[in-house]
Amino acid sequence: MALEVNNHVHSTFSFSPYSPSDIPVKAKEAGLGTVGIMDHDSVSGCEEFLDACKQVNMAATIGFEMRVNMNGTAVEGRKTNNPDEPNVSYIAMHGIPRNQIAKVKEFLEPIHEARIARDRREVEKLNAVLSERGAPTLDFDVDVVAISEAANGGSITERHILYALSLKLIEVNGTGAGLVGFVENGMKVPLAGKLRELLLDPENPHYAYDLLGAFKSALVPEFFIPSDYDECISVYDAVKFGNEIGAIPAYAYLGDVGESPTGDKKAEKFEDDYLDVLVPELKKIGFKAITYMPPRNTREQLLRLQKLCQENDLMEISGVDINSSRQSFNCPILLEPEFSHLADAAWALIAHEKLSAVDPALSLFSEQNPMAAASLQDRVARYAEIGRKTDHSRPEEAIKWIGDL
Repeated sequence: MALEVNNHVHSTFSFSPYSPSDIPVKAKEAGLGTVGIMDHDSVSGCEEFLDACKQVNMAATIGFEMRVNMNGTAVEGRKTNNPDEPNVSYIAMHGIPRNQIAKVKEFLEPIHEARIARDRREVEKLNAVLSERGAPTLDFDVDVVAISEAANGGSITERHILYALSLKLIEVNGTGAGLVGFVENGMKVPLAGKLRELLLDPENPHYAYDLLGAFKSALVPEFFIPSDYDECISVYDAVKFGNEIGAIPAYAYLGDVGESPTGDKKAEKFEDDYLDVLVPELKKIGFKAITYMPPRNTREQLLRLQKLCQENDLMEISGVDINSSRQSFNCPILLEPEFSHLADAAWALIAHEKLSAVDPALSLFSEQNPMAAASLQDRVARYAEIGRKTDHSRPEEAIKWIGDL
């Protein structure tokens, strides 16, 4: 029986209600076959996550998400997959061998420091807006850092800032009609439809996350500060590092949004007008994959993207971004025939990580790989077989299947 997969679950080391140890438990409850941790600018939760996955015999893959500048590329200056910053793109490093985690932490440390410095400035800017509107202000260290894992190598995002604000408003106003009235009339943040109904319910178990959602579109433009290039390094440098450690650098496709299939994004244009230029350019830069979230795009978009990936020999990886208690770990679209190859890719990631941690030549994309002359499709299929038959309570034993390559 086919099992769903999800390679893109955030932990408390970026923004999420789930600790790294919680993720495999929730994945088991959802009936997933594999699960992957994916935090912003951090791998500090990966060791805990991998150990927890072994305890529950869950197939695990690790990675991180970061932003890069596209200077020197064919799409320099354009908006790609980042709504807030043209020329800055989101990418993911999938399939990091466990023995490379320390090296990744060292690589991310200056990026981590630059981001937190910008977060601090953003809170100062937000506080000026809040003061004008009679709302309580935030203390960066007491209110924001305290709800993060920054002291342990985790990142701080705009979601942390808005969640801290949500908690403070709940503390001052309670939940329900009083808070809704203050947000609408005092803070001038419009609430409507289903979201307003949810916030009028004082027993809503996801209250702070729903309030954060209301603030995300209304307040972020008021305090967002664009990133410098010490935080968003060159795409060439990031991809080179990923390839050097045996990870799989992946561009995160977003795609134009007209009528959002999931109803969670406003109409906006991203990469689709120049996708035929972008995808070959990603190959030239050194990317090995494109990662995407099938529920967030139309079938027409996905079929076009899949064709371009095949033409440019790029692996397709999926994952549904989980960072809220309201979200489901499940992604049933992956069980449909058109997307079954994404499940194979997840299982191949599992084998790639375990084998390349023992021998870098066993990396899925190594030129020394025993299957280097085979097609990408054949390599993914063979690695997926190994991933599926490995005992994930003892993942280090995947090496015994090396003879199958």
